[in-house]
Amino acid sequence: MEFPRIQLQESITIQNLISFHYFEYAKGYVFDGEQHDFWEILYVDKGEVEVRADDQIHTLQQGHMIFHKPEEFHTVSVKHEHKPPNLIVISFECASEAMTSFENKIVPLGDRERNMLSLIIQEGFQAFLPPFDRPTVHILERNPEAPFASEQMIKSYLEALLITLIRNQKQGSSSIDASLKYKQSSLQKEKAEQRIVQQIIAYLQDNLSQSFTQDQLCQTFHLGKSRLKELFHTQMQTGVLEAFKAMKIEQAKTYIREGRYNFTEIAAMLGYASIHYFSRDFKKTVGMSPSDYAKSVKARV
Repeated sequence: MEFPRIQLQESITIQNLISFHYFEYAKGYVFDGEQHDFWEILYVDKGEVEVRADDQIHTLQQGHMIFHKPEEFHTVSVKHEHKPPNLIVISFECASEAMTSFENKIVPLGDRERNMLSLIIQEGFQAFLPPFDRPTVHILERNPEAPFASEQMIKSYLEALLITLIRNQKQGSSSIDASLKYKQSSLQKEKAEQRIVQQIIAYLQDNLSQSFTQDQLCQTFHLGKSRLKELFHTQMQTGVLEAFKAMKIEQAKTYIREGRYNFTEIAAMLGYASIHYFSRDFKKTVGMSPSDYAKSVKARV
């Protein structure tokens, strides 16, 4: 018996990846600009940045993504009044007609889209070798120890992100989550767990100068130890104290890029008993000492 086949249609197809960057910029950084024959997306993961697209100038806040169409001249600058930004920049070739939907577009990303972008970044960090923070380096070097099919995962996630954003535009929604009305108990439970973790993260972010034990956090949020551990490993793939330490180091990097405080002051502001412990955690997380990080940031300005 012969079975009929149907060829699956592709509305968005990424042909080639050109560059993959994650930047952490200090105040005063200026990228003079470039123009090329492929698409580029810039997402503000943290802080804010001024972007020029041809004759238009935009100030982008955290959570916003801008699309630079082929042959569009674009620049990036970090004004002194801006919060030092973390930027994700990915450029790629895509000849699909549907890409016209992104011309001259700035879009806010919802939770679903941010999760997709996070998956792209995770795969990119494993698929290619650093550096990822050099604006002039566009040559991607494959990681010989990359997980199976990591490049295909980048392609799939990126295409899925673009498709989702186009669907959002057609549905008049900034986030696909807002348009979904599933009422299954499993989804409600997942969202409830996400809210709990988000509340804990917000609490920790507001108290970076403090030190907490798991017992204290359990008491504050009325959770058992095993439940707290389960929530963070499910939602964040890490422990709550490890996440808190990472948040402190991210804030330390921001302070260093702002240039207003010395290392001793930063250590004290983040609740470290001494600069020794601060430097140890910083180097373990970032891969370089605070002083080396400060030098690397200044070299980019």
